[in-house]
Amino acid sequence: MTDVDGLNDTQVVEILKTAKTFALIGASANPLRPSYGVMEFLIASGYQVHPVNPGHAGQMIQGRTVYATLADVPSPVDVVDVFRNSDAAAAVVIDVIALKEPLSIKVVWMQVGVINEQAAQHARDAGITVVMDRCPKIEAARLRKSDI
Repeated sequence: MTDVDGLNDTQVVEILKTAKTFALIGASANPLRPSYGVMEFLIASGYQVHPVNPGHAGQMIQGRTVYATLADVPSPVDVVDVFRNSDAAAAVVIDVIALKEPLSIKVVWMQVGVINEQAAQHARDAGITVVMDRCPKIEAARLRKSDI
């Protein structure tokens, strides 16, 4: 199956299998928010997760220190997971491109409902893989891969 981002299931599985560290942009301390549940899933799945939210910088979410900006996150970051609206995704992608080398970023992952074709193309042009309109928690369950 190929989705809006042009990736097939094999490519998504490969991202989930090889990634070790996620920076979660728009992390929330509210257990009712989707970002909280996805962060919980990622941690439980063995990923290192760095929450990013300027409103919670220096605080803890799920035992992880919250960073104000992506630039504050320690390297390496394999995947930048975007929990912002589609318009705000453009600014996140600009940061991702600027920090690609220092943070070793390989993938920008835009969550379900986050679609920004122009930002996605900029990221691809910079050599960054783009996952768009998907959730790693949902994809892992859908693909039912025990080795993810």
